[in-house]
Amino acid sequence: MSKRITIDPITRIEGHLRIDVDVDGGRVKKAWSSGQMWRGVELILLGRDPRDAWTITQRICGVCTTVHAIASVRAVENALKLEVPLNAQYIRNLIILAHAVHDHIVHFYHLSALDWVDVTQALKADPDKTAALAESLSSWHLNSKHEMRAVKERLAGFVGGGQLGIFTNGYWGHPAMKLPPEVNLLAVAHYLQALDVQRKANKIVSILGSKTPHIQNLAVGGVANPIATDSQSVLTVERLMAIKGWIDELADFVKNVYLVDVAAVGAFYADWTKYGAGVTNYLCVPDIPLDTKGTQFALPGGYIEGGDVAKFKPIAAFDDAFWGKGVEESVKHSWYDYSAQKPLHPYQGETKPKYTDFQADGKYSWLKSPTFYGKPAQVGPLANVLAMFAAGHEPTKKYATAALDLVSSLAKTKVGIDALHSTIGRHAARAVRCAVMVDQLADQWQRLVENIGKGDTKTFNPPSFPKGEVMGVGFHEAPRGVLSHWVVIEDGKIKNYQCVVPSTWNACPRNEKDEPGPYEASLLDNPIADPEKPLEVLRTVHSFDPCIACAIHLTDKDNTSEVTVKVV
Repeated sequence: MSKRITIDPITRIEGHLRIDVDVDGGRVKKAWSSGQMWRGVELILLGRDPRDAWTITQRICGVCTTVHAIASVRAVENALKLEVPLNAQYIRNLIILAHAVHDHIVHFYHLSALDWVDVTQALKADPDKTAALAESLSSWHLNSKHEMRAVKERLAGFVGGGQLGIFTNGYWGHPAMKLPPEVNLLAVAHYLQALDVQRKANKIVSILGSKTPHIQNLAVGGVANPIATDSQSVLTVERLMAIKGWIDELADFVKNVYLVDVAAVGAFYADWTKYGAGVTNYLCVPDIPLDTKGTQFALPGGYIEGGDVAKFKPIAAFDDAFWGKGVEESVKHSWYDYSAQKPLHPYQGETKPKYTDFQADGKYSWLKSPTFYGKPAQVGPLANVLAMFAAGHEPTKKYATAALDLVSSLAKTKVGIDALHSTIGRHAARAVRCAVMVDQLADQWQRLVENIGKGDTKTFNPPSFPKGEVMGVGFHEAPRGVLSHWVVIEDGKIKNYQCVVPSTWNACPRNEKDEPGPYEASLLDNPIADPEKPLEVLRTVHSFDPCIACAIHLTDKDNTSEVTVKVV
Protein backbone atom coordinates (compact mmCIF):
# COMPACT_ATOMS: atom_id res chain seq x y z
CA MET A 1 0.00 0.00 0.00
CA SER A 2 1.38 3.38 -1.06
CA LYS A 3 2.24 5.88 1.71
CA ARG A 4 2.88 9.61 1.39
CA ILE A 5 5.80 10.89 3.49
CA THR A 6 6.19 14.64 3.97
CA ILE A 7 9.42 16.03 5.40
CA ASP A 8 8.99 19.73 6.13
CA PRO A 9 11.44 21.32 6.50
CA ILE A 10 14.50 19.35 5.47
CA THR A 11 17.17 20.16 8.06
CA ARG A 12 20.97 20.48 7.84
CA ILE A 13 20.58 22.60 4.71
CA GLU A 14 20.30 26.34 4.04
CA GLY A 15 16.70 27.56 3.70
CA HIS A 16 13.25 25.96 3.83
CA LEU A 17 12.71 22.89 1.64
CA ARG A 18 9.79 20.47 1.70
CA ILE A 19 10.09 17.00 0.20
CA ASP A 20 7.12 14.69 -0.40
CA VAL A 21 7.56 11.08 -1.52
CA ASP A 22 5.15 8.26 -2.27
CA VAL A 23 6.55 4.98 -0.93
CA ASP A 24 5.36 1.54 -2.01
CA GLY A 25 7.08 -1.77 -1.28
CA GLY A 26 9.89 -0.01 0.56
CA ARG A 27 10.81 2.15 -2.47
CA VAL A 28 10.13 5.72 -3.52
CA LYS A 29 7.75 5.76 -6.47
CA LYS A 30 7.13 9.50 -6.87
CA ALA A 31 8.64 12.67 -5.40
CA TRP A 32 7.96 16.40 -5.13
CA SER A 33 10.51 19.10 -4.26
CA SER A 34 8.94 22.28 -2.92
CA GLY A 35 10.79 25.47 -2.04
CA GLN A 36 8.85 27.13 0.74
CA MET A 37 10.14 30.70 0.51
CA TRP A 38 9.85 33.45 -2.12
CA ARG A 39 12.87 35.27 -3.56
CA GLY A 40 12.05 38.82 -4.62
CA VAL A 41 15.52 40.32 -5.01
CA GLU A 42 14.99 40.80 -8.75
CA LEU A 43 12.21 43.28 -7.97
CA ILE A 44 14.40 45.13 -5.47
CA LEU A 45 17.02 45.70 -8.19
CA LEU A 46 14.75 47.28 -10.81
CA GLY A 47 15.72 50.88 -11.57
CA ARG A 48 18.91 50.77 -9.52
CA ASP A 49 22.50 51.56 -10.47
CA PRO A 50 24.08 48.35 -11.86
CA ARG A 51 27.19 49.03 -9.76
CA ASP A 52 25.12 48.37 -6.63
CA ALA A 53 23.72 45.02 -7.78
CA TRP A 54 26.57 42.90 -6.40
CA THR A 55 26.15 44.25 -2.87
CA ILE A 56 22.40 43.59 -2.94
CA THR A 57 22.40 40.17 -4.61
CA GLN A 58 24.91 38.64 -2.23
CA ARG A 59 22.33 39.29 0.52
CA ILE A 60 20.18 36.61 -1.12
CA CYS A 61 21.89 34.19 1.26
CA GLY A 62 24.08 34.15 4.34
CA VAL A 63 26.01 31.14 3.05
CA CYS A 64 26.35 31.67 -0.73
CA THR A 65 27.50 35.28 -0.43
CA THR A 66 30.66 35.75 -2.46
CA VAL A 67 29.27 33.69 -5.32
CA HIS A 68 26.41 36.10 -6.02
CA ALA A 69 28.73 39.07 -5.74
CA ILE A 70 31.08 37.53 -8.32
CA ALA A 71 28.31 36.53 -10.75
CA SER A 72 26.76 40.00 -10.48
CA VAL A 73 29.89 42.05 -11.23
CA ARG A 74 30.69 39.67 -14.08
CA ALA A 75 27.21 40.20 -15.56
CA VAL A 76 27.54 44.00 -15.55
CA GLU A 77 31.13 43.82 -16.87
CA ASN A 78 29.95 41.48 -19.63
CA ALA A 79 27.23 43.96 -20.63
CA LEU A 80 29.78 46.80 -20.75
CA LYS A 81 32.55 44.71 -22.40
CA LEU A 82 34.73 45.91 -19.52
CA GLU A 83 38.14 44.37 -18.91
CA VAL A 84 39.31 43.48 -15.40
CA PRO A 85 42.96 43.94 -14.29
CA LEU A 86 44.90 40.73 -13.73
CA ASN A 87 45.48 41.42 -10.05
CA ALA A 88 41.73 41.83 -9.57
CA GLN A 89 41.05 38.54 -11.35
CA TYR A 90 43.57 36.72 -9.15
CA ILE A 91 42.21 38.27 -5.93
CA ARG A 92 38.64 37.38 -6.94
CA ASN A 93 39.77 33.86 -7.79
CA LEU A 94 41.43 33.41 -4.40
CA ILE A 95 38.25 34.53 -2.64
CA ILE A 96 35.90 32.22 -4.55
CA LEU A 97 38.29 29.28 -4.32
CA ALA A 98 38.68 29.68 -0.55
CA HIS A 99 34.91 30.02 -0.25
CA ALA A 100 34.44 26.79 -2.24
CA VAL A 101 36.93 24.83 -0.13
CA HIS A 102 35.22 26.04 3.05
CA ASP A 103 31.80 25.13 1.66
CA HIS A 104 32.80 21.60 0.63
CA ILE A 105 34.44 20.77 3.97
CA VAL A 106 31.42 22.02 5.91
CA HIS A 107 28.98 20.23 3.62
CA PHE A 108 30.48 16.79 4.05
CA TYR A 109 31.40 16.84 7.72
CA HIS A 110 28.81 19.10 9.28
CA LEU A 111 25.77 18.80 7.01
CA SER A 112 25.87 15.32 5.46
CA ALA A 113 28.19 12.97 7.36
CA LEU A 114 25.57 12.28 10.04
CA ASP A 115 23.43 10.60 7.35
CA TRP A 116 26.09 7.89 7.17
CA VAL A 117 27.85 7.99 10.56
CA ASP A 118 26.23 6.63 13.72
CA VAL A 119 27.73 8.81 16.45
CA THR A 120 26.53 6.66 19.34
CA GLN A 121 28.13 3.53 17.87
CA ALA A 122 31.50 5.29 18.03
CA LEU A 123 31.43 4.63 21.78
CA LYS A 124 31.94 0.92 21.02
CA ALA A 125 35.15 1.60 19.11
CA ASP A 126 38.67 0.72 20.20
CA PRO A 127 40.47 4.07 19.79
CA ASP A 128 43.84 2.37 19.27
CA LYS A 129 42.40 0.33 16.38
CA THR A 130 40.81 3.49 15.01
CA ALA A 131 44.18 5.23 15.04
CA ALA A 132 45.85 2.26 13.36
CA LEU A 133 43.21 2.30 10.61
CA ALA A 134 43.55 6.05 10.14
CA GLU A 135 47.35 5.95 10.01
CA SER A 136 47.21 3.17 7.42
CA LEU A 137 45.16 5.44 5.14
CA SER A 138 46.93 8.80 5.43
CA SER A 139 49.64 10.85 7.10
CA TRP A 140 47.28 13.33 8.82
CA HIS A 141 48.97 14.40 12.03
CA LEU A 142 45.81 14.21 14.17
CA ASN A 143 45.18 10.51 13.55
CA SER A 144 47.14 9.40 16.63
CA LYS A 145 46.04 7.07 19.45
CA HIS A 146 46.12 10.01 21.84
CA GLU A 147 43.73 11.98 19.64
CA MET A 148 41.28 9.11 19.15
CA ARG A 149 41.24 8.31 22.88
CA ALA A 150 40.53 11.97 23.65
CA VAL A 151 37.67 12.11 21.13
CA LYS A 152 36.06 8.96 22.55
CA GLU A 153 36.29 10.37 26.09
CA ARG A 154 34.79 13.64 24.95
CA LEU A 155 31.95 11.84 23.17
CA ALA A 156 31.31 9.64 26.21
CA GLY A 157 30.98 12.80 28.27
CA PHE A 158 28.37 14.17 25.86
CA VAL A 159 26.32 10.99 25.96
CA GLY A 160 26.71 10.33 29.70
CA GLY A 161 25.59 13.84 30.57
CA GLY A 162 22.66 13.78 28.15
CA GLN A 163 24.29 16.73 26.37
CA LEU A 164 24.68 15.47 22.80
CA GLY A 165 24.43 19.05 21.55
CA ILE A 166 25.25 19.08 17.83
CA PHE A 167 24.70 15.31 17.70
CA THR A 168 21.15 15.43 19.08
CA ASN A 169 18.20 14.06 17.09
CA GLY A 170 20.14 11.90 14.64
CA TYR A 171 18.62 8.67 13.38
CA TRP A 172 21.02 6.66 15.58
CA GLY A 173 20.58 2.89 15.35
CA HIS A 174 18.81 3.19 12.00
CA PRO A 175 18.95 -0.09 10.01
CA ALA A 176 20.53 1.75 7.05
CA MET A 177 23.58 2.72 9.18
CA LYS A 178 26.38 0.19 8.78
CA LEU A 179 29.81 1.67 9.46
CA PRO A 180 31.98 -0.31 11.93
CA PRO A 181 32.50 1.40 15.32
CA GLU A 182 36.11 2.32 14.52
CA VAL A 183 35.10 4.10 11.30
CA ASN A 184 32.33 5.91 13.17
CA LEU A 185 34.84 7.12 15.76
CA LEU A 186 37.26 8.23 13.05
CA ALA A 187 34.50 10.20 11.33
CA VAL A 188 33.48 11.89 14.60
CA ALA A 189 37.11 12.87 15.24
CA HIS A 190 37.42 14.40 11.78
CA TYR A 191 34.03 16.11 12.18
CA LEU A 192 35.40 17.95 15.22
CA GLN A 193 38.75 18.69 13.57
CA ALA A 194 36.99 20.08 10.49
CA LEU A 195 35.34 22.71 12.67
CA ASP A 196 38.79 24.24 13.14
CA VAL A 197 40.12 23.62 9.62
CA GLN A 198 37.25 25.34 7.82
CA ARG A 199 38.12 28.54 9.69
CA LYS A 200 41.39 28.75 7.73
CA ALA A 201 39.48 29.13 4.46
CA ASN A 202 37.27 31.82 5.97
CA LYS A 203 40.36 33.74 7.11
CA ILE A 204 41.50 33.95 3.47
CA VAL A 205 38.12 35.33 2.42
CA SER A 206 38.17 37.81 5.32
CA ILE A 207 41.65 39.14 4.55
CA LEU A 208 41.00 39.63 0.83
CA GLY A 209 37.29 40.50 0.98
CA SER A 210 37.43 42.74 4.09
CA LYS A 211 34.88 40.56 5.92
CA THR A 212 32.88 37.37 5.63
CA PRO A 213 30.10 36.67 5.02
CA HIS A 214 29.18 39.40 2.53
CA ILE A 215 32.54 40.59 1.24
CA GLN A 216 33.10 44.32 0.75
CA ASN A 217 35.96 44.57 -1.74
CA LEU A 218 34.32 44.00 -5.13
CA ALA A 219 33.58 46.67 -7.70
CA VAL A 220 32.36 46.61 -11.29
CA GLY A 221 35.73 46.79 -13.03
CA GLY A 222 37.88 45.02 -10.44
CA VAL A 223 38.42 45.07 -6.68
CA ALA A 224 38.97 47.74 -4.04
CA ASN A 225 42.15 46.14 -2.66
CA PRO A 226 45.09 48.56 -2.96
CA ILE A 227 48.40 46.75 -3.32
CA ALA A 228 51.67 48.05 -1.88
CA THR A 229 54.77 46.70 -0.15
CA ASP A 230 55.36 49.72 2.10
CA SER A 231 52.04 50.17 3.93
CA GLN A 232 50.39 48.04 6.60
CA SER A 233 46.91 49.32 5.67
CA VAL A 234 46.75 47.59 2.27
CA LEU A 235 47.39 44.15 0.79
CA THR A 236 51.00 43.50 1.76
CA VAL A 237 53.50 40.70 1.40
CA GLU A 238 52.97 39.89 5.08
CA ARG A 239 49.26 39.28 4.52
CA LEU A 240 49.95 37.29 1.37
CA MET A 241 52.37 35.03 3.25
CA ALA A 242 49.75 34.40 5.95
CA ILE A 243 47.31 33.39 3.22
CA LYS A 244 49.85 30.96 1.78
CA GLY A 245 50.22 29.29 5.17
CA TRP A 246 46.46 28.73 5.43
CA ILE A 247 46.36 27.37 1.87
CA ASP A 248 48.99 24.76 2.82
CA GLU A 249 47.02 23.73 5.93
CA LEU A 250 43.82 23.38 3.90
CA ALA A 251 45.59 21.26 1.29
CA ASP A 252 46.86 18.90 4.00
CA PHE A 253 43.36 18.34 5.38
CA VAL A 254 41.59 18.05 2.03
CA LYS A 255 44.03 15.52 0.58
CA ASN A 256 44.82 13.50 3.71
CA VAL A 257 41.46 13.58 5.47
CA TYR A 258 38.50 14.67 3.34
CA LEU A 259 39.32 12.62 0.22
CA VAL A 260 40.20 9.59 2.35
CA ASP A 261 37.08 9.78 4.53
CA VAL A 262 34.75 10.04 1.53
CA ALA A 263 36.44 7.02 -0.05
CA ALA A 264 36.10 5.05 3.21
CA VAL A 265 32.41 5.88 3.59
CA GLY A 266 31.86 5.10 -0.09
CA ALA A 267 33.47 1.68 0.29
CA PHE A 268 31.16 0.68 3.15
CA TYR A 269 28.11 2.06 1.34
CA ALA A 270 28.97 0.78 -2.14
CA ASP A 271 25.32 -0.21 -2.61
CA TRP A 272 24.50 3.52 -2.69
CA THR A 273 26.22 3.79 -6.06
CA LYS A 274 22.98 2.22 -7.36
CA TYR A 275 20.73 4.98 -6.02
CA GLY A 276 20.25 8.65 -6.65
CA ALA A 277 21.41 9.17 -10.24
CA GLY A 278 18.26 10.95 -11.39
CA VAL A 279 18.83 13.48 -14.17
CA THR A 280 22.06 12.67 -16.00
CA ASN A 281 22.20 15.72 -18.25
CA TYR A 282 25.08 17.60 -16.64
CA LEU A 283 25.83 21.30 -16.97
CA CYS A 284 28.81 23.27 -15.67
CA VAL A 285 30.59 26.46 -16.72
CA PRO A 286 34.29 27.34 -17.00
CA ASP A 287 35.75 29.38 -14.18
CA ILE A 288 38.88 30.96 -12.66
CA PRO A 289 39.59 33.51 -15.42
CA LEU A 290 43.24 34.00 -16.27
CA ASP A 291 43.04 37.02 -18.57
CA THR A 292 41.57 40.52 -18.39
CA LYS A 293 38.74 39.78 -20.85
CA GLY A 294 37.41 36.61 -19.21
CA THR A 295 38.07 34.40 -22.24
CA GLN A 296 40.68 32.05 -20.76
CA PHE A 297 39.89 29.88 -17.74
CA ALA A 298 41.89 27.54 -15.52
CA LEU A 299 38.93 25.17 -15.13
CA PRO A 300 36.89 24.01 -18.15
CA GLY A 301 33.12 23.74 -18.38
CA GLY A 302 30.52 22.24 -20.67
CA TYR A 303 27.45 20.06 -21.12
CA ILE A 304 27.09 16.27 -21.02
CA GLU A 305 23.85 14.76 -22.29
CA GLY A 306 22.51 11.51 -20.87
CA GLY A 307 25.57 10.84 -18.72
CA ASP A 308 27.73 10.03 -21.76
CA VAL A 309 31.07 11.81 -21.35
CA ALA A 310 31.77 11.15 -25.02
CA LYS A 311 28.99 13.66 -25.80
CA PHE A 312 30.73 16.46 -23.92
CA LYS A 313 30.21 19.90 -25.47
CA PRO A 314 32.52 22.64 -24.17
CA ILE A 315 31.42 26.08 -23.01
CA ALA A 316 34.20 28.55 -23.69
CA ALA A 317 33.25 31.99 -22.32
CA PHE A 318 30.50 34.25 -20.97
CA ASP A 319 29.40 35.11 -24.52
CA ASP A 320 29.47 31.50 -25.72
CA ALA A 321 26.44 31.22 -28.07
CA PHE A 322 25.81 27.58 -27.12
CA TRP A 323 25.51 28.56 -23.46
CA GLY A 324 23.71 31.87 -23.96
CA LYS A 325 20.83 30.50 -26.02
CA GLY A 326 20.16 27.33 -24.07
CA VAL A 327 18.76 28.53 -20.72
CA GLU A 328 15.03 28.95 -20.12
CA GLU A 329 12.81 28.87 -17.03
CA SER A 330 9.28 27.47 -16.76
CA VAL A 331 6.69 28.37 -14.10
CA LYS A 332 4.04 25.75 -14.95
CA HIS A 333 4.45 24.15 -11.49
CA SER A 334 5.83 27.24 -9.72
CA TRP A 335 4.04 29.92 -7.71
CA TYR A 336 4.65 32.51 -10.42
CA ASP A 337 2.89 33.75 -13.54
CA TYR A 338 4.34 34.78 -16.91
CA SER A 339 2.70 37.24 -19.30
CA ALA A 340 3.56 34.78 -22.06
CA GLN A 341 2.40 31.31 -21.04
CA LYS A 342 5.65 29.61 -22.01
CA PRO A 343 9.20 29.19 -20.67
CA LEU A 344 11.28 32.37 -20.87
CA HIS A 345 14.96 33.11 -21.40
CA PRO A 346 16.37 34.97 -18.35
CA TYR A 347 16.76 38.22 -20.30
CA GLN A 348 12.98 38.18 -20.73
CA GLY A 349 12.32 36.58 -17.32
CA GLU A 350 9.58 37.87 -15.00
CA THR A 351 9.14 37.71 -11.22
CA LYS A 352 5.37 37.81 -10.69
CA PRO A 353 4.27 35.73 -7.65
CA LYS A 354 1.04 33.67 -7.90
CA TYR A 355 0.58 31.56 -4.77
CA THR A 356 -1.98 28.71 -4.87
CA ASP A 357 -1.00 26.48 -1.89
CA PHE A 358 0.59 23.05 -2.49
CA GLN A 359 -1.01 21.30 -5.50
CA ALA A 360 0.68 18.00 -6.32
CA ASP A 361 -0.57 18.14 -9.92
CA GLY A 362 -0.44 21.93 -10.21
CA LYS A 363 1.74 24.65 -8.68
CA TYR A 364 3.71 23.51 -5.63
CA SER A 365 7.00 25.43 -5.31
CA TRP A 366 8.50 28.91 -5.22
CA LEU A 367 11.32 27.63 -7.43
CA LYS A 368 11.14 28.05 -11.18
CA SER A 369 12.16 25.15 -13.46
CA PRO A 370 15.28 25.84 -15.54
CA THR A 371 16.07 23.77 -18.61
CA PHE A 372 19.01 23.66 -21.01
CA TYR A 373 17.74 23.38 -24.58
CA GLY A 374 14.41 22.18 -23.21
CA LYS A 375 15.82 19.48 -20.92
CA PRO A 376 16.35 19.37 -17.14
CA ALA A 377 20.00 19.44 -16.11
CA GLN A 378 21.86 18.49 -12.96
CA VAL A 379 24.46 20.98 -11.77
CA GLY A 380 26.99 20.82 -8.96
CA PRO A 381 30.32 19.12 -8.20
CA LEU A 382 29.29 15.89 -9.97
CA ALA A 383 28.51 17.79 -13.18
CA ASN A 384 31.69 19.81 -12.72
CA VAL A 385 33.97 16.81 -12.20
CA LEU A 386 32.47 14.81 -15.07
CA ALA A 387 32.77 17.77 -17.43
CA MET A 388 36.37 18.51 -16.46
CA PHE A 389 37.18 14.80 -16.70
CA ALA A 390 35.65 14.73 -20.20
CA ALA A 391 37.59 17.86 -21.14
CA GLY A 392 40.86 16.13 -20.21
CA HIS A 393 41.63 18.30 -17.19
CA GLU A 394 44.61 16.46 -15.70
CA PRO A 395 44.23 17.43 -11.99
CA THR A 396 40.59 16.29 -12.05
CA LYS A 397 41.55 13.01 -13.69
CA LYS A 398 44.34 12.51 -11.13
CA TYR A 399 42.18 13.05 -8.03
CA ALA A 400 39.15 11.20 -9.43
CA THR A 401 41.28 8.19 -10.31
CA ALA A 402 42.99 8.20 -6.89
CA ALA A 403 39.65 8.41 -5.06
CA LEU A 404 38.06 5.61 -7.09
CA ASP A 405 41.18 3.43 -6.66
CA LEU A 406 41.02 3.89 -2.88
CA VAL A 407 37.32 2.99 -2.82
CA SER A 408 38.06 -0.09 -4.93
CA SER A 409 40.85 -1.14 -2.57
CA LEU A 410 38.72 -0.72 0.56
CA ALA A 411 35.61 -2.29 -0.97
CA LYS A 412 37.65 -5.09 -2.57
CA THR A 413 35.82 -4.61 -5.86
CA LYS A 414 36.52 -2.45 -8.90
CA VAL A 415 34.70 0.89 -8.80
CA GLY A 416 34.80 2.99 -11.97
CA ILE A 417 33.75 6.49 -12.93
CA ASP A 418 30.19 5.32 -13.69
CA ALA A 419 29.71 4.89 -9.93
CA LEU A 420 29.73 8.70 -9.63
CA HIS A 421 26.21 8.81 -11.11
CA SER A 422 24.71 8.28 -7.66
CA THR A 423 24.01 9.65 -4.20
CA ILE A 424 27.38 8.58 -2.80
CA GLY A 425 29.03 9.57 -6.08
CA ARG A 426 28.04 13.19 -5.56
CA HIS A 427 29.99 13.19 -2.27
CA ALA A 428 33.02 11.67 -4.01
CA ALA A 429 32.84 14.26 -6.78
CA ARG A 430 32.65 17.08 -4.26
CA ALA A 431 35.80 15.81 -2.53
CA VAL A 432 37.59 15.54 -5.87
CA ARG A 433 36.53 19.06 -6.77
CA CYS A 434 37.72 20.32 -3.39
CA ALA A 435 41.19 18.87 -4.02
CA VAL A 436 41.27 20.61 -7.42
CA MET A 437 40.15 23.87 -5.76
CA VAL A 438 42.86 23.77 -3.12
CA ASP A 439 45.53 23.25 -5.78
CA GLN A 440 44.09 26.20 -7.69
CA LEU A 441 44.30 28.29 -4.53
CA ALA A 442 48.06 27.76 -4.48
CA ASP A 443 48.32 28.48 -8.22
CA GLN A 444 46.34 31.74 -8.06
CA TRP A 445 48.38 32.87 -5.04
CA GLN A 446 51.57 32.27 -7.02
CA ARG A 447 50.22 34.16 -10.05
CA LEU A 448 49.26 37.14 -7.90
CA VAL A 449 52.63 37.31 -6.14
CA GLU A 450 54.53 37.01 -9.44
CA ASN A 451 52.39 39.69 -11.11
CA ILE A 452 52.96 42.09 -8.21
CA GLY A 453 56.66 41.26 -8.44
CA LYS A 454 56.62 42.57 -12.01
CA GLY A 455 55.56 45.96 -10.68
CA ASP A 456 51.88 45.69 -11.59
CA THR A 457 49.69 47.00 -8.75
CA LYS A 458 46.56 47.88 -10.75
CA THR A 459 43.27 46.47 -9.40
CA PHE A 460 40.48 48.52 -11.01
CA ASN A 461 39.21 49.81 -14.37
CA PRO A 462 36.38 52.39 -14.06
CA PRO A 463 33.13 51.48 -15.87
CA SER A 464 31.24 53.73 -18.28
CA PHE A 465 27.53 53.21 -19.02
CA PRO A 466 26.29 53.95 -22.55
CA LYS A 467 22.93 55.38 -23.56
CA GLY A 468 20.34 52.86 -24.68
CA GLU A 469 20.06 49.19 -23.78
CA VAL A 470 22.82 46.67 -23.13
CA MET A 471 22.62 43.22 -21.60
CA GLY A 472 25.07 40.80 -20.08
CA VAL A 473 25.46 37.52 -18.25
CA GLY A 474 27.87 36.61 -15.49
CA PHE A 475 28.37 33.02 -14.53
CA HIS A 476 30.31 31.23 -11.82
CA GLU A 477 30.79 27.54 -11.04
CA ALA A 478 29.74 27.93 -7.42
CA PRO A 479 30.11 25.17 -4.78
CA ARG A 480 26.60 23.91 -5.58
CA GLY A 481 26.94 24.32 -9.36
CA VAL A 482 26.15 26.73 -12.18
CA LEU A 483 25.19 30.19 -10.97
CA SER A 484 24.25 32.82 -13.55
CA HIS A 485 23.07 36.42 -13.25
CA TRP A 486 21.41 38.04 -16.28
CA VAL A 487 21.08 41.83 -16.44
CA VAL A 488 19.39 44.22 -18.87
CA ILE A 489 20.61 47.82 -18.46
CA GLU A 490 18.88 50.81 -20.04
CA ASP A 491 20.38 54.30 -19.83
CA GLY A 492 22.58 53.26 -16.91
CA LYS A 493 19.78 51.72 -14.81
CA ILE A 494 18.71 48.09 -14.30
CA LYS A 495 15.72 47.29 -16.52
CA ASN A 496 15.57 43.56 -15.77
CA TYR A 497 17.58 41.21 -13.57
CA GLN A 498 17.26 37.45 -13.16
CA CYS A 499 19.30 35.00 -11.06
CA VAL A 500 19.35 31.35 -12.15
CA VAL A 501 21.03 29.59 -9.24
CA PRO A 502 22.31 26.04 -8.61
CA SER A 503 19.51 25.01 -6.26
CA THR A 504 16.95 26.26 -8.78
CA TRP A 505 18.42 23.86 -11.34
CA ASN A 506 18.49 20.93 -8.89
CA ALA A 507 15.57 21.52 -6.52
CA CYS A 508 13.12 22.70 -9.16
CA PRO A 509 9.60 21.30 -9.58
CA ARG A 510 8.47 19.58 -12.77
CA ASN A 511 9.05 21.57 -15.95
CA GLU A 512 6.82 22.55 -18.86
CA LYS A 513 6.82 18.92 -20.07
CA ASP A 514 6.06 17.64 -16.53
CA GLU A 515 9.53 16.08 -16.30
CA PRO A 516 10.82 15.87 -12.69
CA GLY A 517 13.71 18.02 -11.55
CA PRO A 518 17.03 16.50 -10.36
CA TYR A 519 16.01 16.14 -6.66
CA GLU A 520 12.71 14.55 -7.64
CA ALA A 521 14.24 12.21 -10.21
CA SER A 522 17.12 11.20 -7.92
CA LEU A 523 14.72 10.02 -5.21
CA LEU A 524 12.91 7.55 -7.44
CA ASP A 525 13.52 3.92 -6.40
CA ASN A 526 15.46 4.96 -3.29
CA PRO A 527 14.96 2.37 -0.53
CA ILE A 528 13.07 3.36 2.63
CA ALA A 529 13.73 1.00 5.55
CA ASP A 530 11.59 2.89 8.09
CA PRO A 531 8.90 5.34 6.86
CA GLU A 532 8.87 7.00 10.30
CA LYS A 533 12.60 7.76 9.93
CA PRO A 534 13.16 8.48 6.22
CA LEU A 535 16.96 8.66 6.48
CA GLU A 536 17.44 7.52 2.88
CA VAL A 537 15.52 10.53 1.56
CA LEU A 538 17.81 12.84 3.52
CA ARG A 539 20.89 11.06 2.19
CA THR A 540 20.01 11.76 -1.42
CA VAL A 541 18.71 15.29 -0.93
CA HIS A 542 21.70 16.25 1.24
CA SER A 543 24.10 14.95 -1.42
CA PHE A 544 23.12 17.98 -3.54
CA ASP A 545 23.82 20.42 -0.66
CA PRO A 546 20.56 22.41 -0.97
CA CYS A 547 20.64 26.19 -0.59
CA ILE A 548 17.03 27.22 -0.79
CA ALA A 549 17.41 30.89 0.19
CA CYS A 550 19.44 31.30 -3.02
CA ALA A 551 16.63 29.75 -5.01
CA ILE A 552 13.90 31.67 -3.17
CA HIS A 553 13.54 34.28 -0.40
CA LEU A 554 10.97 35.74 2.09
CA THR A 555 8.88 33.42 4.28
CA ASP A 556 5.23 32.91 5.27
CA LYS A 557 4.92 34.60 8.68
CA ASP A 558 1.76 32.64 9.57
CA ASN A 559 3.41 29.21 9.29
CA THR A 560 4.64 28.33 12.79
CA SER A 561 5.49 24.66 12.11
CA GLU A 562 9.13 23.86 12.81
CA VAL A 563 9.58 20.18 11.88
CA THR A 564 7.05 17.76 10.42
CA VAL A 565 7.60 14.18 9.30
CA LYS A 566 4.18 12.87 8.25
CA VAL A 567 3.40 9.36 7.01
CA VAL A 568 -0.01 8.86 5.38
